[in-house]
Amino acid sequence: MNITLIFITFLAVNLDFFFILLFLLDRYRTQEVMVGYLLGITLLLVTSFFIGKVLDLFLPEWLLGFLGLLPIYMALHDSDEDPSHNSHRSPVVAILVTYLAVCAGCNLSIFLPVLVNETYWGFVLTVIFVLFLAAVSVALIKHFGNLTVVKHLLARYGEVLMKIVYIGVGLYVFYDSGLIFHLFNLV
Repeated sequence: MNITLIFITFLAVNLDFFFILLFLLDRYRTQEVMVGYLLGITLLLVTSFFIGKVLDLFLPEWLLGFLGLLPIYMALHDSDEDPSHNSHRSPVVAILVTYLAVCAGCNLSIFLPVLVNETYWGFVLTVIFVLFLAAVSVALIKHFGNLTVVKHLLARYGEVLMKIVYIGVGLYVFYDSGLIFHLFNLV
């Protein structure tokens, strides 16, 4: 498990949702937000990991490096995701559905290439680490979210920073999978 890569990937795929967390924490109890958010993250991580394992059975590792194109595509693809207003009775379900609606595409496309070569034990550690990061994020957003300067900085630079990180993750996947070395050997 590459802790730095997992940390940066977590921040990149959740940066846009941090804005939404500001509003969710204002509307719902912190515990409800925490449970819905953690459930959504867990569901998407497990899905990414097992899709990666299936692909790994049939494709050589260097070829899986092409999955690095997914985060790069996400960085270059301009998608303004806006969660629809949902009227679920359970706040946890409302938060879970909101998270999946906003973040499923980027989470799957970014975490899949990062997790594709992870061992089962490494994946368990990754999930624990990401859930810890998510819990800390909710606590920090709850604490600092009302500061005007925080809202301004995220609104101004958040999207650009997220795109830079996505491209960096994609390039790392190219390198880590051996794709770059394989292509150089072909030349």
